[in-house]
Amino acid sequence: MTATPHLNHVPVMTGGVGREEIRAFYAERFIPQMPEDAEIELVSRTVGLNSIVDEFIFKCTHSRTMDFFLPGIAPTGRRIEVPHVAIIQFRDGLIESEHIYWDQASVLVQVGLLKDKDLPVAGAETAQKILDPKRPSNTLITR
Repeated sequence: MTATPHLNHVPVMTGGVGREEIRAFYAERFIPQMPEDAEIELVSRTVGLNSIVDEFIFKCTHSRTMDFFLPGIAPTGRRIEVPHVAIIQFRDGLIESEHIYWDQASVLVQVGLLKDKDLPVAGAETAQKILDPKRPSNTLITR
């Protein structure tokens, strides 16, 4: 990492600023709270001169506290599959920043905290559509 890195999980503003905050975040919140069945399915990777952009599907069972992803929410035991985009910036060959984006409404639907029948949000279908582009489009419009 550079001398002044930052990590931001954009939907929930978790992460850290500076090496020590980021190390503490990974050591205390991220790594020990990752569910045992967590997996990442890489969809695409774009490499630039000073950046990498990954599109991936994060899959897990909400089997433990996940402050980095669902802060303040007790484990629900429900399955989550959600598309992510991670933008990693480098300076002088060292990590300067990570900005990680996902649709938190889709996560909340999947863990049962947001009822989607009257809202324009979808659950795991968002990840399934990324992996199989032939799945139907416009289902929220035509429901």
